[in-house]
Amino acid sequence: MTSLDDHGLAPARTTPAEYRIAFQGRPGAYSHMACRQHYPELEPLPCHSFEDAFAAVREGAARLAMIPVDNSVAGRVADVHHLLPQGGLHIVAEHFLRVNHQLLALPGSSLETIRVVESHVHAIGQCRNFLRRHGYEAKVVADTAGAAAEVAAAGDPARAAIASRLAAEIYGLVVLASDIEDAEHNTTRFLVLAREPRWPSLRDGPVITTFTFRVRNRPAALYKALGGFATNGVNMVKLESYIDGAFAQARFYADIMGHPEEDRVRYAFEELRFFSHNVEILGVYPADPFRERVG
Repeated sequence: MTSLDDHGLAPARTTPAEYRIAFQGRPGAYSHMACRQHYPELEPLPCHSFEDAFAAVREGAARLAMIPVDNSVAGRVADVHHLLPQGGLHIVAEHFLRVNHQLLALPGSSLETIRVVESHVHAIGQCRNFLRRHGYEAKVVADTAGAAAEVAAAGDPARAAIASRLAAEIYGLVVLASDIEDAEHNTTRFLVLAREPRWPSLRDGPVITTFTFRVRNRPAALYKALGGFATNGVNMVKLESYIDGAFAQARFYADIMGHPEEDRVRYAFEELRFFSHNVEILGVYPADPFRERVG
């Protein structure tokens, strides 16, 4: 497990693990912002990779991990859905972060001095119209906060980064242009992971249940497996598939609205288990209020 400080180095651990939340990326990343929004009482622990963030919780270096899974513009976050079933952790919450991209540069720079803009491939793609309008050359780097750190270290007024306001604060950069993303709905969904499950009660309001299952590669296999959710009135809000190495059976990842202890959900799972196998619940957790606001 590798954690990073403001400069990409492993920090000295002074805060007790129970008061830390792990995330992937450098300080100033959007995952860092999500940690500060949802758990302001916890100290964010930057990690080199998603695997390291999982390991930080699993090995007791942090209480929770904040992991992005979907973006309304870029789609699914690569690799995360493969890690979730094998990561040994449980989903205990979700968080939606509105992503506002800023153009960051050295103090004294201006829109006229900038020639090259650096950022993660998704951030560059989400700001394509702005970059084209100003005629900037785009350079893809590993992450948004890393781009801000590199621009700050280079000391070149012709270089800029697309990153967060938090990254500007951390690396001493200024915001040359605000909210430059093309889509007004640019939002990332995060999952919060813990070592132990933490199911809410049936009285705690709307609940999401996340699970995986497998079906044989046969006609109507998925239709039969999911029929119980339709007949019992259970709303499925997400369904994704992953084929196995032999292309013989598919693994599915699903989110539903409902608690496994509700009768209608329990009946739906009984039918799912009859027509599929390896059904595994990854988490039962409160639905973020964001869902009601945009629903």
